[in-house]
Amino acid sequence: MQTTHIWNKLNLRRNKVVLVGLVFFLATIPTFGQGMFGLTSASSSDNKPLSYGFFLATHNSTLRVKYSDAFLNSSVTNAFTNVRSIQPKFSPGFSLGFIGILRFHDQVSMMFTPKVGFYEYKTEVTYFGVELDQSLIQTNPVGFPIDGEPPRVGGIVEYTSEETVVELPLLFKYRSQRFNNTRMYWLGGASYQFRTKSQDEANVDDIVMTGQDFSLEAGMGFEVYFKYFKFAPEIRFSHGLNNLYQAENTIPELRDAISSLKKKSITIYLNFQ
Repeated sequence: MQTTHIWNKLNLRRNKVVLVGLVFFLATIPTFGQGMFGLTSASSSDNKPLSYGFFLATHNSTLRVKYSDAFLNSSVTNAFTNVRSIQPKFSPGFSLGFIGILRFHDQVSMMFTPKVGFYEYKTEVTYFGVELDQSLIQTNPVGFPIDGEPPRVGGIVEYTSEETVVELPLLFKYRSQRFNNTRMYWLGGASYQFRTKSQDEANVDDIVMTGQDFSLEAGMGFEVYFKYFKFAPEIRFSHGLNNLYQAENTIPELRDAISSLKKKSITIYLNFQ
């Protein structure tokens, strides 16, 4: 089934995004050196009960698949008999959002970081048949079951679904004491997420998922104080809690082979306050 890629919709290319990020990083090196070696930041945001900022982020996301008992039982004959394996793949994406911080103590605060994320989920399905190698990867499988017959040609088929997701993380943040113009921090919390496209639009995907999820999030980073702002690179891990799989609208040859689909991702944040 043909899909519309996020990159095409937004007229963006991954290489261009990486290049812009690299140029930005190189442009900040002189200021970084000045802040680290001699210039003490007079930023007063650490003393405010409320402070704000924004962030840009890039993530690598995938699905966690749990096979059904019927799929693991080789004696069961069903529509998925010719499916050898179902393997999710990590796929890149990006997001952007805002930061709101409620300060309880110099080292303890609560963060609310609403964001919009652009995700792509890829699942690689291997079918039994003739030789299976990377040259057989295609956008649609060859010889799909007709009138209950198995595929006539084996191969590897990659199914793709795309989502624009609004995420509302609420996190507790603990920071070390400030050392010169830097300090480490750790954070953890939960996030509520919902997809912007309707379920009817999602039902045209080959592997169908529902649109709402809760996740647990944990990460770490460090703050670098500049003269007029703080820059905080951060890595955060997210694990979805809900089973998002909707079997009734998934294609027949995979419908009963899967019992659970959950999301997980690794995200690099560039925070500015």
